[in-house]
Amino acid sequence: MAEIKKLAESRDLTRIERIGAHSHIRGLGLDTTLEARAASEGMVGQLPARRAAGLILQLVREGRIAGRAVLLAGQPGTGKTAIAMGLAKSLGLETPFATLSASELFSLEFSKTEALTQAFRKAIGVRIKEEAEVIEGEVVEITIDRPAAGGAAAKTGKLTLKTTDMETVYELGGKMIEALTREKVQSGDVIALDKASGKVTKLGRSIGRSRDYDAVGPHTKFVRCPEGELQKRKEVVHCVTLHEIDVINSRTQGFLALFTGDTGEIRAEVREQIDTKVAEWREEGKAEIIPGVLFIDEVHMLDIECFSFLNRALENEMAPILVIATNRGITTIRGTNYRSPHGIPADFLDRLLIISTQPFTEDEIHQILGIRCEEEDVEMSKDAKLLLTKIGIETSLRYAIHLITAAALACQKRKGKIVEIDDISRVYGLFLDVKRSTQYLMEYQNEYMFNEVPRDADECETMQS
Repeated sequence: MAEIKKLAESRDLTRIERIGAHSHIRGLGLDTTLEARAASEGMVGQLPARRAAGLILQLVREGRIAGRAVLLAGQPGTGKTAIAMGLAKSLGLETPFATLSASELFSLEFSKTEALTQAFRKAIGVRIKEEAEVIEGEVVEITIDRPAAGGAAAKTGKLTLKTTDMETVYELGGKMIEALTREKVQSGDVIALDKASGKVTKLGRSIGRSRDYDAVGPHTKFVRCPEGELQKRKEVVHCVTLHEIDVINSRTQGFLALFTGDTGEIRAEVREQIDTKVAEWREEGKAEIIPGVLFIDEVHMLDIECFSFLNRALENEMAPILVIATNRGITTIRGTNYRSPHGIPADFLDRLLIISTQPFTEDEIHQILGIRCEEEDVEMSKDAKLLLTKIGIETSLRYAIHLITAAALACQKRKGKIVEIDDISRVYGLFLDVKRSTQYLMEYQNEYMFNEVPRDADECETMQS
C-alpha cells in the first residue's frame, strides 16, 4: 500500500500540468448544507444545476443511487461539462469516475456494446480487504556477508529488529538482502516486512536515533519505535476497478495489458466468473463495491442500439451512476427516422433525472473571464475585461475565453505587461466569431465551391443567428 502511495506522489510531482478548458474547476462549489455558492472552486452561476448535482454527489457518497441516470441538458457553453468535472473532483480519488465521448464508440476496434460495457466497469470500484503477516520494527543492526570474488556461495546476512518490548535476530537469504539493499535500509530505520511477498517498506527514521546525525535531508521522516510484538497481522486495503480485474484475468500478460492499452474484447465468461467471485468476497466481508460515475458527453451521438443497451445495463445490480450531457433540442435519434427531445428515445428519457443549465448573465461571464485570466496567468486591465465581457455576451463565452491568451500574446508583442483594450480589439479583428464568419460567407458565397445559396432573406438571418 505504501508503494502505491509512493507511486501516486511521484506521479503528482512529475506530470506536466496543462491549462485546459476546465483546469480551473476544483469542485462543485457547495457549502456544508449542499447550497451552491455564487462563485466557488472555479464554478460561477448555474446555482440550481449545481445544487441538483450536489444532491447526486451526496447520494453517490452514500451508495444509494447506483443504476440511476442523470441528464445535463442545456445550450452550448452553459457549463455542462464543467458541472460533470466538478462532480468528479468532489468525489475524491477513491470513487471511480470514467469519462467517455459518445463519438469515440464508433472509432474503436471492438463493438459499441463492448466499449460501453468496459466504460461501465471502469466506473465501478472494488475495495478489497486482506490480512497480511507483517514484521515491523526498528533496525538495530544489519550485517551482510559477501562471498569471496568468483565464489559460488550466495550472500548471507543477519538482521536485528526490535520493538519497545522485544528484540530478535533474523537470518537473511539472497532475495531479502537484495530487497533491503534496494530500499537502502540501514541501522536506525523503522521498516515493515511482508512475510508473504517479502516486500520491504521503509517507514522512516527512529526518533530515538535522531541525535546520532548532525544533518538530515528535508524529506527525512521520523517515526516512533513500534510497540508490542514484532510479528503482527495487519489489514491491507486495495482499491481497483472491475475493468482492471477483467483485463488482468483475460490476458496472458496480466496487468501489463493495462499499460499497453491492448485490452481488446473481454469474454462474457470471464466477467461472469469475476462477478461471482466479487459477490463471494462481499458475503465474506473481504470486499466492498464502490459505485462510481460514468460521464458520457455528446450523448445525442449514440445510436438506437446503444440506447437499447444502456436501458438494459442500468438494470444490472453492478451498474454505476450514469451522467450524460447534450446540447441538442428536438432532433433525430441516430439510426432511426424518428425525432425526439435531445435525440434520446422516449423510453430511455423516462429513466433520466434531468438537470438543465441556463445561459450565463453578464456578471457571471465577467467573473468567469476573471477566473480564466488568473488560470492562464494573464494580467488584464478593467476596461479590457469589460470589453471582453461585452464580446462574450454578443458572441459566445467560449470565443471570449479564446481571446484571452491571443490578447496576451499581442500585448507581449508590443512589450506591454497588462492587456489593454487595443490588444483585445486587435485579436477581435484577427479572429472571426461565428456570426461574422457567416456574414462573410454570405457576402462572398459566389467565390466558394459548392455553396448552397439560401432561398430567401429569412433563411440568411437564421444562419447568422
